[in-house]
Amino acid sequence: MQTPSKEPESSSMTHEEEEEMLHDISKLQEQVQQMSRSQKLTDAKINGVEAKINGVEAKMDNLKIDLNTNLKTGMADLKTDLTNFLQEILTNGEKVVKETHDENKRNVNHDSIDANVGSKNHHIPKIDMRKFDGKDPTTWILQMEQFFDLNNVQNAQKVRMATIYLEPNQFVWYQWLCSRKQFITWAIFTEELIAHYEDTKSNTFFSQLISLKQKGSVMEHIEEFQKLNIRDNIQHDVYLWKPDSLEKAF
Repeated sequence: MQTPSKEPESSSMTHEEEEEMLHDISKLQEQVQQMSRSQKLTDAKINGVEAKINGVEAKMDNLKIDLNTNLKTGMADLKTDLTNFLQEILTNGEKVVKETHDENKRNVNHDSIDANVGSKNHHIPKIDMRKFDGKDPTTWILQMEQFFDLNNVQNAQKVRMATIYLEPNQFVWYQWLCSRKQFITWAIFTEELIAHYEDTKSNTFFSQLISLKQKGSVMEHIEEFQKLNIRDNIQHDVYLWKPDSLEKAF
């Protein structure tokens, strides 16, 4: 006798179960969507960070380029400034040397340069010498020559020492002479002194000789004649030369 088979029981879900399942599915979908949005935001942030990193790297590269360029430019400018500075120092140094040399040349008043002059110091002898007041320059020059000879004064010191024995007005004349001539030797000084202060009433040598008259004693007359510094045996030569002053005849 066969036993009748049982039909399988149908697995039917209740309404509550279906709603619960739908709710779970909905939540799951929502979570998936949220995760997707989060992933997109993360990707966007990562892309932003990468872009910033790339920007920083580009700026660093540009900074390196600018730094190298500025360094090269700065070094070139520094080299130029240093070259100009050294050139200015050399130019100023040459100028100072030239000015010192010119100043030394203006202070040298002598006929010939003696190598030993600079090492010798001549003190002014304590001798009472009359100061030149503009009168009788020839006699004063002769007195100064004796003064120099007695005290072994060198040529390089004669002009400076002689100017100490000038009255204020005559010293002003000497300053004027210095402004006209760069070198003033003793010969130039005496020539200019006689030309400036000698009596110009008699214009020629012979007029000065002829105008010499005896005044006072015979000795005084002889002294005046000796000042003319001419001998009988050279009168003819002097006449042929025709000097226009005593100093040129000497």
